[in-house]
Amino acid sequence: MSLRFADLEVGHEVITHSRTITEADVRNFAGVSGDFNPLHLSEEHTADTDFGEPIAHGALLFAVTSGLLWQYRHERPDVVAFYGVDSLRFTSPVTMGTSVHAESTLVEKTPKDHPVGNGVVRYETQLLTDDGEVALSCEMLTLVE
Repeated sequence: MSLRFADLEVGHEVITHSRTITEADVRNFAGVSGDFNPLHLSEEHTADTDFGEPIAHGALLFAVTSGLLWQYRHERPDVVAFYGVDSLRFTSPVTMGTSVHAESTLVEKTPKDHPVGNGVVRYETQLLTDDGEVALSCEMLTLVE
């Protein structure tokens, strides 16, 4: 069910399904982004780090968060456009084989005089591992109908 700006209420929550971050995800993201940092790609390089193994790119995790929220099918706002992100933090590393899901709570609605959208909504958003570790936190803003 899609929701228009007028239908949304502060406190609206979204919890997505999980997906597993794979080595192919990380390698493909490196190819697309050009970020070939050995922290993401080299077991030899990361063996002596605090991580002990390669970790996913933060930007990949943000993209996964956005994708999981877009795929959420129940009571989703009628999105016109992604409007921005505030307070983005990467708080815990994610290694290959880790399953993650997104949780998001509407904290603010702002009417907007816009030719297509009716307002901007701000969601406090987290990407969590299925073990409950917060890997990413941010505020996502979306222009909605």
